[in-house]
Amino acid sequence: MAARPRLTPAIADVRRAVRDSLHAAAVASGEPLVGGQLILVACSGGPDSLALAAALAFEVRSTQLAGLGLRAGAVIVDHGLQALSGEVAARTAEVLRGLGLAPVEIVKVQVGVVGGPEAAARDARYEALRSAAAKLGARFVLLGHTLNDQAETVLLGLARGSGARSLSGMAAVSPIEGAGEFLRPLLTVTRETTEAFCVDSSLVPWHDPHNLDPKFTRVRVRQKVLPLLESELGPGVAQALARSAELLRADADFLEDLANTEFKRLALLGATELSFEHIGLNELAGAIRSRVLKLALGVFAAESSATHIRSIEDLLDNWHGQKPLTLPRVRVERAGEKLVFKSTKTMKSGVC
Repeated sequence: MAARPRLTPAIADVRRAVRDSLHAAAVASGEPLVGGQLILVACSGGPDSLALAAALAFEVRSTQLAGLGLRAGAVIVDHGLQALSGEVAARTAEVLRGLGLAPVEIVKVQVGVVGGPEAAARDARYEALRSAAAKLGARFVLLGHTLNDQAETVLLGLARGSGARSLSGMAAVSPIEGAGEFLRPLLTVTRETTEAFCVDSSLVPWHDPHNLDPKFTRVRVRQKVLPLLESELGPGVAQALARSAELLRADADFLEDLANTEFKRLALLGATELSFEHIGLNELAGAIRSRVLKLALGVFAAESSATHIRSIEDLLDNWHGQKPLTLPRVRVERAGEKLVFKSTKTMKSGVC
């Protein structure tokens, strides 16, 4: 096992973030951390996830968490997108085992093409982490997204004209289907801090060449857009964007809770269709009504872009006998005083 590095500000910040994240998630869930529970970290070998893994390994064996008997392990997802990806994964696994993590698993995935290379790789990675968490019985899976990643996410959402949910960025805690929860302890920690952590800990991270390739939109935001904003507006732009995301997330959560309540109250669910009384929808505030309509599309696993929502709202606000809307997986029509969603595929079960 590697020798313990001297405590530096960067090491202290990352360790504290991990400790606080675990405690906060346990309190929020109402289920305390108990002995034998497994906490996994998703590690690519890059500075962010390597710092996160080293901090987790330290916390479960050397702080007040040590007395709980928690276990710390890791999952390395090999996307197979680069010639040396297998070698990088094996080397990273060796480093993680040296830090005291166990189990350490390498999962190879096939990256598809749907949504483009970045989205396809992300989908494959999350599915691999979900499967690993379920198989190993992990309570939490820690992800290495930093404050800088959050700021980039908000800027990308702004550029796409996204709503409050997208602009709220990544959640500190999110559920894993069929398993535990994803935690993002480093959303308040900068990339510079994780890099300093690795230097101070004598860890040599892997630097993914894709993170420097300007053909990827996020890389251009990282290399050009954020530095330009910092130059023109002054320092602290990334922190301000991350803070905005946190505030918007609280608003989005509140509005979505209200929308879920109204959806359950107003929706009339049949075998192959879903309907609402026109008057019931029109009594809702616009921010709630649009979310209720989005939930209705979600019943059919249909797309729910802003354009789709506006088109449906036209059937409510600007009704003049227009034809039904034919959207992916669903047809939406005005039938007298009702708004009716009819499946063109299979409806999702368990709604309402």
